Amino acid sequence: MSGDEINLQRRYFLIGATSVVGGIGVVGAAVPFVRSWSPSAKARALGAPITVDISKLRPGEMLGPIPSWRGRPVFILYRTQEMIDGLEAQNPRMADPLSENEEQQPPYAQNLWRSRRPEISVMVGLCTHLGCSPQFLPEVQPQPFDANWRGGFFCACHGSRFDLAGRVVRGVPAPSNLQVPPHMFENDTTIVIGVDEETA
Repeated sequence: MSGDEINLQRRYFLIGATSVVGGIGVVGAAVPFVRSWSPSAKARALGAPITVDISKLRPGEMLGPIPSWRGRPVFILYRTQEMIDGLEAQNPRMADPLSENEEQQPPYAQNLWRSRRPEISVMVGLCTHLGCSPQFLPEVQPQPFDANWRGGFFCACHGSRFDLAGRVVRGVPAPSNLQVPPHMFENDTTIVIGVDEETA
């Protein structure tokens, strides 16, 4: 075997070895990069649906402690028949009484009570003005901020008011109704927030 043939074989070997090592290096660098595109376990948990037991919730009460979904408080209210009956009378005072802003609730909650069931209300507990958490004031009685108060949610930060369906009162800083998250009833005492029958 001549020296030229040996050098040619050595050259082919070195080219092949360099290509293999280079390919391994590219794959080694690409794997962490591609893996970084996947959301972390914490991020997946923040967006995951939550299951809430409402078996101890009584008429006229809001569930406590307040559950959190995607880092936001969720108000779950058990309305009495009197509360439900009083919603329609509030329509003239509401900025969006028919919940026509489709971004604020799923289609199945685009009704007078803004929920799947008239008695159980599920709303994100953040004012649509600046994201403060409004206070639940269910009593039907005059308030310093509203002489015609019929019960609902009051945001003390800037005076926004919402009725017992989370509909915003006309003329306050909040631009829209409280958001209704996707939700479904797993059974009579369990609500899953973050998913509904339409997407489950």
